[in-house]
Amino acid sequence: MGFNDILKKSFIQTATEGMSIGNAVLALAITCLIAIYIFFIYRVMTRKAFYSKSFNISLVALSLITAAIILSIQSSVVISLGMVGALSIVRFRTAVKEPMDLVFLFWSISVGIICGAGLFVIAIFASLLITAVVLALQNVPSAKESMLLIVDSANIDGEEEIMETVEKYSTHSKVKSRNMDAKSLNMVIEVKIKEGAECIREMNRLEGMRHVSMVSQEGEATF
Repeated sequence: MGFNDILKKSFIQTATEGMSIGNAVLALAITCLIAIYIFFIYRVMTRKAFYSKSFNISLVALSLITAAIILSIQSSVVISLGMVGALSIVRFRTAVKEPMDLVFLFWSISVGIICGAGLFVIAIFASLLITAVVLALQNVPSAKESMLLIVDSANIDGEEEIMETVEKYSTHSKVKSRNMDAKSLNMVIEVKIKEGAECIREMNRLEGMRHVSMVSQEGEATF
């Protein structure tokens, strides 16, 4: 028996004998069930936000594809080397805008890997644990969002009075921008405020006040 025969028997035939069609079908079936579970969890969690059905369907397909790849790698060393070469040239350029979408992507891939390895109990338990943790944290009340207070005043010396009024109603405030010329003062102030309407009414009574508006803060707050 030559070296080539020993290599073929040790690496190729042994790996193929360890993988039966029944085990592969069982792994894909359990992967499909867990992926459908992820499909419904994603639908429930995004009911108040932007929901993409195509992205949700891709989560199910991604789990099945990953499981199939893992099963193929287990069946043959030659196939595993081919998979490494094929996947190394794949480039994903689609931007993931929502952080939770990224979580579901990794969740789907992980389910495919774990089920492809035959560790079904871990995949089921991890999926249930992830669901419980994410739903529990989602129900934790968040801090009050900051707002942007936009002020347009004809009194260029009225900044001190404006800030005193803001601090009267706001727990935190920070001047984001300040524009001034010979006839006007424009300010954008980031605030956390409870009685926004009352604050705006009082600011409109200030000397030289021409316009006051309050808009929601997009992005991260500075406090």
